[in-house]
Amino acid sequence: MAVQYRLYQNNNSRSNQYKKWYARAVMIDTVDTDRLAEQIEANCTVKRADVLAVLSELVVVMKQELQNSKRVKLNSFGSFKLALTTGPASTAKEFSAAQNVKAVRVLFQPELRIDKNGKRTRTFVEGCKVTELPKNDVDTEAGEEQTEITE
Repeated sequence: MAVQYRLYQNNNSRSNQYKKWYARAVMIDTVDTDRLAEQIEANCTVKRADVLAVLSELVVVMKQELQNSKRVKLNSFGSFKLALTTGPASTAKEFSAAQNVKAVRVLFQPELRIDKNGKRTRTFVEGCKVTELPKNDVDTEAGEEQTEITE
């Protein structure tokens, strides 16, 4: 089990890293709440319906707490909080939420653990392995993708 990546080339001619190659993580599928509930049911004594009920209510309660300006921390998981994207106002008196708040976002920070040697590890990445996504005829010299479609 590993996080898969695909190579891409920086084509921004104004960048000092122009034409350099980088990797981007590739998500090959989506796992939804139902699938997670099935996996949790298989790993413990709680039934799938109970897991779904708890997860559904967790979403409702988290939304309430976040919208009350609270950080929500799920132990051994991480913390969630809301953040604002705002536009400027010339003075504090001229600032208004209706005019200057452009968006509300959710920020997630995985839990951080520090071992006895001071090494920091975030939940979900401990022991993570990385591998390149299987190739599909990409000419990395020219930066052009060549795809063959077969049915």
